[in-house]
Amino acid sequence: MQDSSYSHSVLSGKALGANDTGTSAAKDSAKLIAFYLPQFHRVAENSAWWGPGFTEWTNVASAKPNFIGHHQPQVPRELGFYDLSSVNVMREQTELARLAGLSGFCFYHYWFSGKRILETPVNNFVASDISFPFCVCWANENWTRTWQGDSKSVLLEQRYETGDEDRLIESLLPLFRDARYIKVNNKPLFVVYRAKELPNPAASAQRWRDAAVRLGLPGLHIAAVDFYDISDPREVGADALVEFPPHKFNGGENAPANPPAITNPSFSGTLVDYRKVVAQSAARETPSFTLYRGIMPGWDNTARRQDTPLIVLDSSPALFGAWLRYLRAWTAITRPDCQDPFIFVNAWNEWGEGCHLEPDLRDGLGCIEECARSEWVAALEPVASLAAARERLDRDVRDACERSGLEATASILRYRGRSRWVHTLSTLLRPFSFIHGPARSAYRRLRAVRG
Repeated sequence: MQDSSYSHSVLSGKALGANDTGTSAAKDSAKLIAFYLPQFHRVAENSAWWGPGFTEWTNVASAKPNFIGHHQPQVPRELGFYDLSSVNVMREQTELARLAGLSGFCFYHYWFSGKRILETPVNNFVASDISFPFCVCWANENWTRTWQGDSKSVLLEQRYETGDEDRLIESLLPLFRDARYIKVNNKPLFVVYRAKELPNPAASAQRWRDAAVRLGLPGLHIAAVDFYDISDPREVGADALVEFPPHKFNGGENAPANPPAITNPSFSGTLVDYRKVVAQSAARETPSFTLYRGIMPGWDNTARRQDTPLIVLDSSPALFGAWLRYLRAWTAITRPDCQDPFIFVNAWNEWGEGCHLEPDLRDGLGCIEECARSEWVAALEPVASLAAARERLDRDVRDACERSGLEATASILRYRGRSRWVHTLSTLLRPFSFIHGPARSAYRRLRAVRG
């Protein structure tokens, strides 16, 4: 890690908008939590499933462009192709995250009825003296060969056995009791990725809370990821919903107006316009429940699914920064004085999905700098309403497009999203891929014609 390029004075001078007037700035109260993938080290299971020595870097390095100008492979810059079995790597990561203004990492937790995998980075972090907040997200999906287009070959199955609720909380107790663990009203924040995969999610949530109390904790603050099959945390007995782009942001309404010419003859993936994703985010109505807004610097999982990826086009640090400033304003306006003003970033280091704040060769420290800049709000430019925040976002998006050399897009204020009945139908058909796939393709073609 190059120490000279990371000083706070360097970042603040470039990223925080210092000017000659000496204008003071008020620091925003929202707390950014970035999802963190512990996949970048060798484990016996990955070597057995994918080949000797496999880590996520194996996928990242093997990605190939699907069209001219396609940003693949994505190569890390400052941190390099690191090994997460070294705690010193995590020290460097947290130093960079702290300078970016992040308030914590959310480590993915892989637990299958008592069996853990990819636990070394988290264990090393907890045993270290690294001063940085953290929480965990239980990644409770079956582990399959989905990356190779095979979702039926199960490598590790979630069995949801009797008594799993108690065992899971007992296994997490050392983390929950850690002074660095993120809490809401003194209750550990526990994120669940696929809540509706549980046989009875509301009952499991209550058992988790009961187990936490039995073990001496005041309870749990449970947050469910905003997956395709959920619309309200109360459906699964959770306290909050975590927005998780690109989930629910990859519909036909966000297809690019002028897609690139594909050069891979085997390509059958999906293309999405980052600017339309931002517009959809701004159009979301304020819900009646606790919603933690989510953001992504980009998305392109070509490294995992070469021929069938989801690629979000035209992302840039400038557009990411404009979006993040809006989400900070949304949080301040809709959830004033709350104890949990969280915004979740997907992600810190999802390199295989082209979704990382960590610097790469193309964007460098761009997204890190935008995070740092967004933490400060100019005292002379307060945003008093969501309407004003959307208007500012519209201007920021246009300015960002101009700076990035992108074609100007229609105003985000005129975003026309997916109708509620289309969303409902898509959710109902999703388990039936032989119907959902053709229907989704037809819908995308119709949206492309309508513009």
